[in-house]
Amino acid sequence: MSNAEPILAEYLTREELASELRRNPRTLDRWEVLGMGPPRTLVGRQVLYRRSSLLKWLAAQERRGDDTRTAIDNMVHANSRARHE
Repeated sequence: MSNAEPILAEYLTREELASELRRNPRTLDRWEVLGMGPPRTLVGRQVLYRRSSLLKWLAAQERRGDDTRTAIDNMVHANSRARHE
């Protein structure tokens, strides 16, 4: 028997990540379309998220209180642009 770690041990599926973030899996899809979601890896048709990349992405999402309006404005504008393309 091998004690080697499984090759995908550091990756989460879309459903696993959605559960950890307490979001609907479709929210992750929307974030991807808007260019604001975490980095992802495609293996065939399966979407996977590397834990180390997720931690970096989460850290980058931190905002001070006065940044909140800018972040919301950016999301609204990105969503509006995506609908018009």
